[in-house]
Amino acid sequence: MLKPRYTITDRLLANIKQINSIVSDFNNERFPKVVLYELERSAREISTFTSTSIEGNPLPLTDVKQILKTQPQNLRSSEQEVVNYNRALEELNRKLVKGSVSFSFDLIVSIHKQVVDKLVPGYQLGTLRAEPVFVNDPKTRKTTYWPPDQQDVPRLIQDLVDFVIDNKGNIDPLIIAGIFHKQFVIIHPFMDGNGRTARLSTKVLLAEMALNTFSLFSFENYYNKNVTNYFTTVGVVGNYYDRVDSIDFTAWLEYFSDGIIDELLRVKKLLPEVSVSPKTEMMMYHKKILEFIRKKGYISERDYAKLTDRAKATRSLDLKKLVDMRLIERKGKGRATYYKLKEKQ
Repeated sequence: MLKPRYTITDRLLANIKQINSIVSDFNNERFPKVVLYELERSAREISTFTSTSIEGNPLPLTDVKQILKTQPQNLRSSEQEVVNYNRALEELNRKLVKGSVSFSFDLIVSIHKQVVDKLVPGYQLGTLRAEPVFVNDPKTRKTTYWPPDQQDVPRLIQDLVDFVIDNKGNIDPLIIAGIFHKQFVIIHPFMDGNGRTARLSTKVLLAEMALNTFSLFSFENYYNKNVTNYFTTVGVVGNYYDRVDSIDFTAWLEYFSDGIIDELLRVKKLLPEVSVSPKTEMMMYHKKILEFIRKKGYISERDYAKLTDRAKATRSLDLKKLVDMRLIERKGKGRATYYKLKEKQ
């Protein structure tokens, strides 16, 4: 049975109070759908970039955005990592909005399958490791940590899942999410993809904070600002069996909650102080246009006619509204007219 050691320090308590206050402020605000749409898209791009970058993916943010926009074929491994993470993140966000996802061992396995798809041998997809592993310092390439033996992994991961489920409602969700994150990294249950799986699984637990606009935030962003600090705080140095009885989660929980505050405040600065109005309200058919463009790269008036049963004159107004909102731009003339996402200046 997992009994994590940690102390509710003044700093940690203050962080929890501040997070609850910021979350309450967000939940009491109402923002135009167009603002929320743009922020959600940006958050997915940042999350995908930062979480794969933490693990050594060399692609810059500009390349990540382009890959997610164009969905190229014949991907290199670095590009496949990006596509996999984004798909897993999109699916989680959809399920979280619908309230159709709950934390479980099966959820962890499904996330792992997605993030390492086409990157590891098939027998390793969603399968707990059956071999010993070691963790190297990303800079020196020297081994710094020896995780628990493979025969102990099933018990340890089940203890962790049980801890999370049994303590919901008893322990602050922020504490539970933080403990899960670090303990998962300590166990290192899979041959590859542990960090990405840990961060996506942690997102599900952070959703318990009851933040209505949860999909607007990239909680991985803080870690990528100082990867060395992240690995030092979340990880353990030495042999697991030598360290297990002395592991204390306090410093990590302080760092973890610092990161949540940092991201909440980052997004808060981005949100414009505007009220919902007919000029800024984006309806479902507007969102369909934007989603189509993101998948195909552009949309023609003929394409839009196939997406909706709205009258021709109304369809023209729909496209014009998105142009006026500076979300898309018109290209071509006459029958060759099409619309693309407007490039940010």
